[in-house]
Amino acid sequence: MLKRLSGKLLSLIFFLAISNAVFAGTQKGEAVNEAAKEAAHAMPSPYMVLPFIIILLMIATGPLFYHRFWEKHYPKVSILLGLIPVVYYIAVLKNTHILMHTLAEYISFIALLGSLFVAAGGILININRRSTPLVNVILLLFGAVLSNIIGTTGASMVLIRPYIKLNRHRIHPYHIIFFIFLVSNIGGALTPIGDPPLFLGFLKGIDFFWFIEHNWFIWLPTVLLVLAVFYVFDVKNLPKEETPQDYANDIEFKGGKNVLYLVVILISVFIDPAVFSWVPSLEPLPFGIREIIMFAVMYLSYKHADKEILKANEFEFEPIREVAYLFIGIFATMVPALQLIAQEAHAYGNELNAGVFYWATGALSGFLDNTPTFVNFLSAAMGKWGLDVTVPAQVHQFQVLDPLYLRAISIGAVFFGSLTYIGNGPNFMVKSITERSGIKMPSFFTYFIKYAIPILIPIFTIVWLVFFFGRG
Repeated sequence: MLKRLSGKLLSLIFFLAISNAVFAGTQKGEAVNEAAKEAAHAMPSPYMVLPFIIILLMIATGPLFYHRFWEKHYPKVSILLGLIPVVYYIAVLKNTHILMHTLAEYISFIALLGSLFVAAGGILININRRSTPLVNVILLLFGAVLSNIIGTTGASMVLIRPYIKLNRHRIHPYHIIFFIFLVSNIGGALTPIGDPPLFLGFLKGIDFFWFIEHNWFIWLPTVLLVLAVFYVFDVKNLPKEETPQDYANDIEFKGGKNVLYLVVILISVFIDPAVFSWVPSLEPLPFGIREIIMFAVMYLSYKHADKEILKANEFEFEPIREVAYLFIGIFATMVPALQLIAQEAHAYGNELNAGVFYWATGALSGFLDNTPTFVNFLSAAMGKWGLDVTVPAQVHQFQVLDPLYLRAISIGAVFFGSLTYIGNGPNFMVKSITERSGIKMPSFFTYFIKYAIPILIPIFTIVWLVFFFGRG
């Protein structure tokens, strides 16, 4: 399965990478450079947002109304829709720079998610005790903290299977949804490792410990409030009569060598020319040493994994395959949308306060990838003071000049990723793993309308009222 995934997906990635290298090699002379700069600023037609809207609607309706077609053809649909803006930018706007930048972000995205998914699949955790609301709360709180150490993806992949097994006698969809809320999203707001937008902020010049220093007093009450709501749900859904079970009240842990693979992945995150000047850049290729290490770990951790652990975890590649294909379409189709949003954000940046940045970054992070959304609004906020997001010293200056705006943007990007299944990469992976365990998950619309809106929006509104309303 790993070979088939590599053959279909990675061949496409590296074909585009090599094409970019050849294209870059032909770009010589000031006239070409000036033309490239002008192309980079050419704005797409608003109609080019339609492929993005279509792919979102198909993700939402496909599993519900045309399940067989969607299950069989979603990779083709995603790639075909993604090709529309790609061809448009190449043939009409003559802008390959933004496409290769998006490809580089996608490769980094899938390298991190894929390596963490495979490495975590070789770790077996069995919690042999009775499932109670308090035990679940403790596990979710642990997951929220762990997401800042090994990332929301790493924590989600390590804990989702033992969490399902712990609750196997009384599992409900809300168990998984609150797991997505806390472990896959909100928990990762304290470190650059926690969530990709924060890591990109770190690469651009924000201090590593800035986020924990400036976000913890928002993170803690939000996590506790979501846990309190979960506790009420879980108490109400306790079975009146429970079949007697013998519990050893212990925790079994296997797959220690895969923990070392996780450590290698986390270290590789920092192997970037923007962090250490001695790290070589592989430009014009849209990947670096970091991604090569992650793909290598993905291969080695699967090849040398304990087969009994993989079997016990019911490990298979379909969840990461689904994420890889769907997000290559999402990344491509969202390019015009992000470019148009960035233009508007810069145009009206001086009129926006911290609360508006919080809601705007958050709302778009729920339906677009939160990393470029974070960067666009960070750039717009810095523009209020005449600062440039591409200059690390000025980004560092901005974090000191007005931490309120940076706090609003970072909290919005991380927290609101939990609004939809596509808000953050781990969301889809958790959903896929859960469904393959035989648990029926709510559809895209049901998740958003029944759970995200009534539970998260009131909590996020309280965050806004307490920390951002009327400020800036």
